[in-house]
Amino acid sequence: MAKLRQLLGVVSGVTALTLAAAPTTASAVAPAKPTSTATGYGGAVATVDPDATAIGIDVLRRGGNAVDAAVATAAALGVTEPYSAGVGGGGFFVYYDAKHHRVHTIDGRETAPKTFTPTVFTENGKPIPFADAVTSGLSIGVPGTPLTWQNALDAWGTRTLEQTLAPATRLARNGFVVDQTFHDQTADNAKRFANFPATKALFLPGGQPPAVGTTLRNPDLAKTYDLLGQDGVQAIYRGPIGRDIVKTAQNPPASAPVRQGQLTADDLAAYTAPFRTPTKTGYEGLDVYGMAPPSSGGTTVGEALNIVEKTGLKGLDATDYLHRYLAASTLSFADRNRWVGDVPGVPVSSLLSDRFAATRACLIDPDKALTTPQPPGDPHTPGGDCARPAASDTKTPYEGPSTTHLTVADKWGNVVAYTLTIEQTGGSGITVPGRGFLLNNELTDFNFTPVTPGVPDPNLPGPGKRPRSSMAPTIVLSHGRPLLAVGSPGGATIITTVLQILLGRLDRGLTLPQAIAAPRASARNGKAVDAEPAFDTGALTARGWTFAPVKEIGAATGIEFLKNGRLLAAAEPTRRGGGSAATVR
Repeated sequence: MAKLRQLLGVVSGVTALTLAAAPTTASAVAPAKPTSTATGYGGAVATVDPDATAIGIDVLRRGGNAVDAAVATAAALGVTEPYSAGVGGGGFFVYYDAKHHRVHTIDGRETAPKTFTPTVFTENGKPIPFADAVTSGLSIGVPGTPLTWQNALDAWGTRTLEQTLAPATRLARNGFVVDQTFHDQTADNAKRFANFPATKALFLPGGQPPAVGTTLRNPDLAKTYDLLGQDGVQAIYRGPIGRDIVKTAQNPPASAPVRQGQLTADDLAAYTAPFRTPTKTGYEGLDVYGMAPPSSGGTTVGEALNIVEKTGLKGLDATDYLHRYLAASTLSFADRNRWVGDVPGVPVSSLLSDRFAATRACLIDPDKALTTPQPPGDPHTPGGDCARPAASDTKTPYEGPSTTHLTVADKWGNVVAYTLTIEQTGGSGITVPGRGFLLNNELTDFNFTPVTPGVPDPNLPGPGKRPRSSMAPTIVLSHGRPLLAVGSPGGATIITTVLQILLGRLDRGLTLPQAIAAPRASARNGKAVDAEPAFDTGALTARGWTFAPVKEIGAATGIEFLKNGRLLAAAEPTRRGGGSAATVR
């Protein structure tokens, strides 16, 4: 989401780096269009929001590294993008260490309470209404974002958490200017927000969505950031903020009753944000790194890349290329749904093997769409076969589309691709009273019942379990050096968005801004392929693909390393109102 807040001027086409104090009244301010592409030196930041981008750039300008800037930027997004991210949620942090030429990741995914069972979202053997679960205490998992920030700073940063949170604290206290996207998101959720007094007071001033151009302040969040800076993240996991989270989740303060949660103080105290080995896929001589389970982003993007590489994209026209892209993503989603989750023994290396990709690529008819839904392949079977299976009765799980992604690089060559979320737009809709942030509804990313009856499902709820995610922060290396970093929000469409951008940039001759702006389609092994209005479906429909129109897919950001130390930062030009990209100079 793009919100001009307090940015001053434009220097050489790049957003200025100094934050001005926000207006002290709620009088309307004329919004300005953010800069979605920037090329320069000394570091770069790309986000959906100009305030967050400016804060990240200022950290880099003052000598901070990519990790310092990424955490400061994420904290700012917790102010200006509170419906997509914040300390009440979680995410996945992918980091390239330029000194050691290594990629690391942090798993900041939320966890379920220890009391969760595989049938927690069912009653009388049937799934509870999804809407009831979404806006409830039952959907709230242990937040992972605060510990992700602390672990990243401890491992690779140069600043304290207090120093890093300071710019976002000022932003929360002074306020930001409401844009059309923020207004519309509020209006779309006004009914459920109004049920929670703390949410209503913060986001529905006077009982209405804040008007475009007015200033929205969040002094409670500023105080929360102050406390986290002073006392550390244990204020959440073992302290007063955590006690308020538990109280709110167990007994949501609401005008009309909603389902109660099971979160306890012990659940918060037991939380960890572990460092995990990234996924790695070779593609056209490049190394593509992503997030391992419980995210399905790294395995599914990687498998799809392997499949399209087996089919060959060189010299194809647009229709043949898109046909293979849709087929590869369809097949990789079939495998993702069957094999990936927070369970022991996920066959990551087999899913990413060339041998398994060959058994999937040979199912693609160059002239005919796949019948969907497709059944999964078996990565445990060496070689496999190319028998064309019948359509499956597998259903496609739903994931909320609201998340945010930031991409940062510094002058030393360190890179961060960080996707973070509170799940639904507005998460659970429940603001912690006095704390200024919304709680996630991430546990609705579990499958309420098995996707395929009679087949083991790796994404059923369980005690302390992390729901499967589609977040796919991705870093591409060439000969051990960073070439590209990219990511996007969008629920399950994150995977196809990242895949389509990578293919557009690496295989189709598009620039990074062109690859981000290109019309999107998302094939996820359902009955129809989601497609934006500008996506040309004509020739693909003739091959048997069925399309369902959607307004927009994703809101990506990325950074590319050019020659002679130059950086290209890119964000969406129009989706979610347009993103914001900047370089230090």
